[in-house]
Amino acid sequence: MREIVLDTETTGLDPASGDRIVEIGCVELVNHLASGELFHCYINPERDIPEGAFRVHGLSKQFLSDKPVFADIGEAFLEFIGEDKLVIHNASFDLGFLNSELERIGLPILRLARTIDTLALARHKFPGAPASLDSLCRRFEIDNTERDLHGALLDAQLLAEVYLELLGGRQPDLVLPGNQTRVVDREAERHNAREPRPHAPTSEELAAHTAFVATLNDTIWKN
Repeated sequence: MREIVLDTETTGLDPASGDRIVEIGCVELVNHLASGELFHCYINPERDIPEGAFRVHGLSKQFLSDKPVFADIGEAFLEFIGEDKLVIHNASFDLGFLNSELERIGLPILRLARTIDTLALARHKFPGAPASLDSLCRRFEIDNTERDLHGALLDAQLLAEVYLELLGGRQPDLVLPGNQTRVVDREAERHNAREPRPHAPTSEELAAHTAFVATLNDTIWKN
């Protein structure tokens, strides 16, 4: 089973007002384990970077000026994600931006139905509790000390760990058959053995059984 954990960074909050994507980070999971395959790119948004957005992700217009525009990476992005499920924290936000970029260059948009929204999962599992990525990292004791600023790839990697915990978490003590050899101490087993318990019926139980059998009609053993 292949899933893609995805995150984006943007110039603002609303693609309809002209905000654009500046970074995409994707982590491939196979059977809920990171495969090591990544998709990561910075993107020239072809516009300025508002001060508020810069304080969030630290990506300046100057830094992004020589990076590819979305039209240069759109097909490679779609090829990487394929038709697999997308794991996203607040999926409608990222999909709104991705679909705005895809529509702009005439590529197929992404359907919300193919996403797994970890924000919704967290709110369902922990009603009323904080459900930001940082809050979930603290809850699950996931090290996020490198997250001074938001970054699409780092956030996707952290989200992959959070997603696994939301599904039930790792079981570090789980031992699969064949992974351990059991050493049996026969002397200890004999020493700790319990005395045999009497199981023979009493005379009263035998008499009661005989009386009950006599009441049965048309029994096989009498034919």
